[in-house]
Amino acid sequence: MTATALPAAALDAAQPMPGAKPTTMPVTLKVNGKSGTLDLDTRTTLLDALREHWKLTGTKKGCDHGQCGACTVLVNGTRINSCLSLAVQHQGDEITTIEGLGSPDKLHPMQAAFVKHDGYQCGYCTPGQICSAVGVLDEIKRGIPSHAQADVAARPAVTNDEMRERMSGNICRCGAYSNILEAMTDVAGAKA
Repeated sequence: MTATALPAAALDAAQPMPGAKPTTMPVTLKVNGKSGTLDLDTRTTLLDALREHWKLTGTKKGCDHGQCGACTVLVNGTRINSCLSLAVQHQGDEITTIEGLGSPDKLHPMQAAFVKHDGYQCGYCTPGQICSAVGVLDEIKRGIPSHAQADVAARPAVTNDEMRERMSGNICRCGAYSNILEAMTDVAGAKA
């Protein structure tokens, strides 16, 4: 027999009823400029909604715990880990995935810089890296402080240390970090 902190009746109540359907609700998302409504299980992450329902597989499922950044997308211009966010939280939000930044014939400047500076190797983390890099440069431009700044009241500068600190949530197992930094520096117009 196993001892628990909960009474047996509470444990039974926590278990889903066999054959019970999950709770769903309609969720309207605006993804890459297109609106659509999906009837989603309320537990569906934004990542799974994008990949499984919108069929936008550029956003990758890496760790599924918010530690690797492979699932980074832009929501209302702010970068987030889509694996940690429920789709129902984003009713009406503007969501931009790697597919929405540019197209093969008209790349976003960050996509073009990643190609120019070889900012990828296996490519698995690249969509999240690019979305995060776009978000990082926007954060710096808007004056949002970071931990790399000695004076958080001062306006942040586009420096190697600043960009590295802000990109620290995006893991590249191939180690393309220096090339990613060169791509970001190129787009920012800064001197590394």
